[in-house]
Parts: sequence; structure tokens; C-alpha cells
Amino acid sequence: MSLPRDIRAFLSHYHGQTDDSQASDNLLFYQNRLRCQPDDLLISEIHQSWRKDYNQLEYNHGYIQWLFPIRENGMNFEAQALQLHEAAAMKEDSDIIERIKASYELMLDFYGMCLVNFETGLIGRSEGYKTRYQNLLQAPHNNLRITRILKCLSEMDLEHLNAGFLLHVLNEQSEHKQLNTSLLRDSMDRWWANCLRNKADREWIGLTIKKGRHGETFSREKYEASLQRRKESGSIAESQLECTDT
Repeated sequence: MSLPRDIRAFLSHYHGQTDDSQASDNLLFYQNRLRCQPDDLLISEIHQSWRKDYNQLEYNHGYIQWLFPIRENGMNFEAQALQLHEAAAMKEDSDIIERIKASYELMLDFYGMCLVNFETGLIGRSEGYKTRYQNLLQAPHNNLRITRILKCLSEMDLEHLNAGFLLHVLNEQSEHKQLNTSLLRDSMDRWWANCLRNKADREWIGLTIKKGRHGETFSREKYEASLQRRKESGSIAESQLECTDT
């Protein structure tokens, strides 16, 4: 099955797309110097007032393009596509990375999850996860939001968080039969799992998901071990020695 067009563009680093050096709305917003539109809020205000405001996060469709800018235009025409010079500056600013982390945690909580370890990307269930999981299954527009979130994290050189998210969902599906509708699996298999520019990680995660789809259990123990392995070795894939039967 061929990859979706937006994923092909993402993996090619948007080949042929030029940088607009005059466009800096995303950088200014993440510096807490520009208010997003149409909500007219600073990012610090969103982080402070919207956490656990699930109706706001569900039914407001203008904020996601500001919280997770990518190099594609979205449905909010008052938001700007991420520019290369912005991404370069944002990745080097520790305060901005902290705000991106806070944005990610805001959405994870909305989806019934919590970030257990930022360094590895390990995710757990949040309090009240059952109702949040149910909402995720019943509101599939969130699948598109998750694709955007993962693309943004990749642009910020935070792909270890993508791996943590993907493998958490796989563990829930495989071991606990949660988050396991055909629609969510399709989004995961065709879009989310391909929001990784690290080819080795993408291939290993894709193969692991495929094994899960064919009945192999991806346990919590395997999940935690894979993220720890990535942190220690720089690669989520097992070494040839580990993969060889003895």
C-alpha cells in the first residue's frame, strides 16, 4: 500500500518548499510574544487555563495549528505554516522546548494519557483514562490532530516522543484491547507510524505493529525495554545479536 501524499511530503522534508524569512508567527507564539488567533491567547495562557478543559480541547478547532505547527497549511487560515528558520530557532531554545513539552502533555491528558518520562518518551494512562479513550474513539477528527502532533515533534527533533506514543498505543491494543477500532488502527498504520524520519526506527516500529496486528503480544515490558534501548543506544531496533536465536 502506497504512503499517503502528505506523508511522502513529510518524509522528503517537503522537497522544493522554500523558506519565508519574513514569516515568524510560530516562533513568536512559542516565545510567548504573540497571541494565537482567533482565540487571542498567549501560549502560557492556553497551558494554564485549558488543561482538563475537555470541551474546549474537543470543540475548538483553531488552536491545534498554533500548538503544533508543521510545514503544511491547516484549516485555521489565521495560523501560519512552520518555516525552516522558525524550526531551527525553536529547536535551540530550551524555553520553547519546555513549552512544546507542555503542549504535548496537554493533549496527552485530553487523550487519556500522561508523559511518564520525557527523556525516553514513556507514556502511561491518566486518571480517568477510560472516558478519554472513549472520546478518542468516538471523535476521529482527533486522528488528524495526532498526525499533526507527531509531525511537529519530528520537526523539533523530538522523535523519541513519537516512538513512545506509538508503542504505548500498540501496547494498549495488543495487551489490553484498548484503542483498537479499525478506524484508529488505519490512522496509526498509514499515518502515525510513518511520522518518523529516522528510517531505522520507522521500519522497526512498522514491523512491530505488523506483528501485533497478526496476534503477537506487545507487552508493557517490551514497550519499556524498547524505549530504554533507544535512549541508551540511539536506536530502537534490537541489535543483530539480540535478534539471533541461540
